[in-house]
Amino acid sequence: MKTIGIMTSGGDSPGMNAAIRAVVKQAKAHGLQVIGINKGYKGLLEMDCAELSAASVEDLYRKGGTVLKTARFKDFKDPEVVAQGAENCKKLGIEGMVVIGGDGSFRGARDLTHAGIPCVGIPGTIDNDIVCTEDTIGFDSSMNIIIDCISKLRDTSETLDRCTVIEVMGAGAGWMALEGGIAAGADIILVPEVEFDFQKDVIDVIKAKKANGQNYFVIVIAECVFFPESNSKHKKNVNFKYVNELGIENVDKFTKKFQAESGVESRATVLGHIQRGGAPTFHDCVLATNMGVHAVELLNNNKSARVVVVKDGKITDFDIDEGLSMKKPFDKARLEMASKLNF
Repeated sequence: MKTIGIMTSGGDSPGMNAAIRAVVKQAKAHGLQVIGINKGYKGLLEMDCAELSAASVEDLYRKGGTVLKTARFKDFKDPEVVAQGAENCKKLGIEGMVVIGGDGSFRGARDLTHAGIPCVGIPGTIDNDIVCTEDTIGFDSSMNIIIDCISKLRDTSETLDRCTVIEVMGAGAGWMALEGGIAAGADIILVPEVEFDFQKDVIDVIKAKKANGQNYFVIVIAECVFFPESNSKHKKNVNFKYVNELGIENVDKFTKKFQAESGVESRATVLGHIQRGGAPTFHDCVLATNMGVHAVELLNNNKSARVVVVKDGKITDFDIDEGLSMKKPFDKARLEMASKLNF
C-alpha cells in the first residue's frame, strides 16, 4: 500500500482534526501518501481532494471542526454510487481509506470495502451512540460545553427563581441529555428511550421540590423527544404517544405548558450546534490521536472493514459489520439514579 485516503463524514465533532493529524503523521512515518477527501462521500464522487503533508496538519490537534469539511450524502446508499466512489479511489491511486464519522459513515465505509477499497472507520460523533465502542471522538468535548452552559443558565434561574428548560442535541438518542443532566445536577432529565408522564414525572416532581423549599429548577430534554419522524434510527425504541397526545412537539410548547401547570416562570433554551464547536478537550485530543494511529496500522497491515474502538478503556478494533448490527441499550438505571439524586 502506497496511498491512503481520509475523509470526515456526517456531523462534525471536536477532535476530528486531531484524528486527521494523527492519521497523516502515522502514514508519513510508514512512507505512505495521504489524500484528503473534502466533504465526505460527496467529495469522493466529485473527486474534491488534495494531498496532505505532515506540515499541513501540524497544528490541527487544537482546532475544532474539520479542515476536510463534512457533509451528509444519502446517495451513497446506492450501489452504483458506491461503485463510482470505488472507481474514483482507483483513479486517485487510493488503496485504503480512513473514514471518521458515525454509523452512517461506517455503512458507507463497509460498502466501499465490499466494492474493493479497504476501509477503516474511526468513531467521531458527539452523540456517543456507536454501539461497539465505549467512547467516541467529540463526546467529552460536547459534554463539557453542555455542563458549562447548564451551569450558566442555572445561575440565572437561581437569581430569578425561574425554571430553565434546556434542549440538548442527540440525533435520536438520549445519552447526551442523560450524562449532561447528571453532571450538571438537572432536576429532571427527559430522553426518548424512556416514556414519561407529564403530570407525574414533571409537574408533580417540581411541585414536590417547591414544597421542600426549592425555588429554581433545571430541566434537560433530548432534542429527539420532539421530532421522532426524523430520527428513524432509534424510533423503534421510543414511545412518542405521550408527546403527541399532549400536543407538545417542541421545547417552546413544553415550556409554556410547564409554566402554566407548575406556576413557575420558565424559559426555554436550545443549545443547538454550539455543542459541536470549539477546541477539543484533552481527553478527545488524546483519544483522536490514539485512534488515528491505530487506523493507519490496520491499513498498513492489510486489515480492513474494521472500526477503531475503545474496549475496557483500551484502543482496539471491531468488525464493521458486527458493529453496525449491534444495538445499544439505554442505561435506564442511570436515569433512575439521577432522579433519586435530584429529588
